[in-house]
Amino acid sequence: MSLPIISADQRLAERHGVKLVLLGKSGIGKTSQLKTLPEDSTLFVDLEAGDLAVRDWHGDCVRPSTWCEFRDLVAFLAGPNPALPADAPYSEAHYRHVCERYGDPSQQIAKYDTYFVDSITVLARLCLTWCKSQPQAFSERTGKPDLRGAYGLLGQEMIAALTHLQHARGKHVIYVAILDERTDDFNRRVFTPQIEGSKTATELPGIVDEVVTLAELKAEDGSAYRAFVCHTVNPWGYPAKDRSGRLDLVEPPNLAALIAKCSQAQSQPRPTAPLTTGLHDSAHSSSSTVSKE
Repeated sequence: MSLPIISADQRLAERHGVKLVLLGKSGIGKTSQLKTLPEDSTLFVDLEAGDLAVRDWHGDCVRPSTWCEFRDLVAFLAGPNPALPADAPYSEAHYRHVCERYGDPSQQIAKYDTYFVDSITVLARLCLTWCKSQPQAFSERTGKPDLRGAYGLLGQEMIAALTHLQHARGKHVIYVAILDERTDDFNRRVFTPQIEGSKTATELPGIVDEVVTLAELKAEDGSAYRAFVCHTVNPWGYPAKDRSGRLDLVEPPNLAALIAKCSQAQSQPRPTAPLTTGLHDSAHSSSSTVSKE
């Protein structure tokens, strides 16, 4: 059987979800961004059990407490990968198993447009705990724990799960993570996601469409305001990426509005920017649209 050819009109008519990583230091208000999302069509995947900041948000929530529970949830939310063998996570067999456990996906999750996963910082710790109990985490020769094996498995498991969930067609997927600041050997500020192991933090930006950092910036008058930093090249060195091509250097701290702006890019061609537009001009025009808080 030959593969069907999907025309440009068919492809453009499909619903596409935005896959986004939301970074920010602890306490900056990352979880509170959930309040900007529709309560009736957003599923809150609460891994931190720290929903005090959103206790007045009335949407649905699920709380996986182990790595195996999260893998089952990912298979249920994103469907199966038919290319995988039956004994592999996210295979057809795995999907059928979780459907028997959770029910019919068309009835359970059809209403959700957005999955808000808070946070992959905690998720990586759950995964590492599971990895340390697996055969790969022990030396074949001595039988003693082998941290290199555990961390190698951690990277494989995390990337497999996050990649599979981001293939949930037509759904917006938001991954939240804490952003750490440190100083490198040359006394420069460096920002890195707080995620166990290096593989996930390194490869995650390549998996998703958008990487934004929620940060506190300074206005020209010296006052502070919160905003999303969205461009890879930015004056502060924050991690960021905009694959949609629609976002300004700095965007207002409203996740729903940001997703809507990215989604607009999928249905409308991006206007050609003047060649004279530079980082300084972009920063100036963007900051004027961000509300001070």
